[in-house]
Amino acid sequence: MTMADGNSMCHSGNDLNLGSVRDSLIRQEDTIVFSLIERARYPVNSRLYNQTLGLISGFSGSLVQFIVKETEAIQAKAGRYENPEETPFFPNDLPPPLVPTHKYPQVLHLAAASVNMNEDIWDMYFNKLLPLFVAEGDDGNYASTAASDLNCLQALSRRIHYGKFVAEVKYREAPQDYEPLIRAKDRDGLMSLLTFKNVEEMVKKRVAKKAMVFGQEVTVGNYSSENYKVDPSIVSNLYSEWVMPLTKLVEVEYLLRRLD
Repeated sequence: MTMADGNSMCHSGNDLNLGSVRDSLIRQEDTIVFSLIERARYPVNSRLYNQTLGLISGFSGSLVQFIVKETEAIQAKAGRYENPEETPFFPNDLPPPLVPTHKYPQVLHLAAASVNMNEDIWDMYFNKLLPLFVAEGDDGNYASTAASDLNCLQALSRRIHYGKFVAEVKYREAPQDYEPLIRAKDRDGLMSLLTFKNVEEMVKKRVAKKAMVFGQEVTVGNYSSENYKVDPSIVSNLYSEWVMPLTKLVEVEYLLRRLD
């Protein structure tokens, strides 16, 4: 087995369907909400993200880049990125697995490996999302903060790149609807076909509710219904403004390669 997250669903060709995909997406919401709550324990700790400080000798990036890159290298040795649900942020020169890995069935088209939105996810997380839910300040807990950042990044990346599985199951169920648009390279047509506003509204409400339930300050015999560890509206907006649009972009990019 690999170090893949517990939410992982290693689909076979037979069990890939809208129901199994939907169940996985719902479970991944829990992971994302909990990872945001854990990150909110720490202030922004901006030194982590400053690329000019040179905190690591011989490394030109920020401390968080160094930690993410080195952690991914270790996880790659344990086989994490053999799992088609996992997409590295620093894919160049990852070491091969050093241990026997799980034999994942070939469910996705081979072109799936070329779809990687992690640069956009990185930019979104650090420059847009993080300032919305963490406090100002510096408590010096850089390693713990970076570990929380990595958990958030990997959870978001897994959820967004799961669009490949969503696109595959939708294509299999109605190839006659998708193939003309794919052959015409009609991105707008594909995006329209993949968009279900009522489903998106339901997801926004569900993740906001989860942020309310998971983020309450609970005491014996009582709980607070007003003070949340992460504002539920921020989680809802995360999905509406970034997670779902980026997921659909993954779906479109995957489908455009589906007939290659």
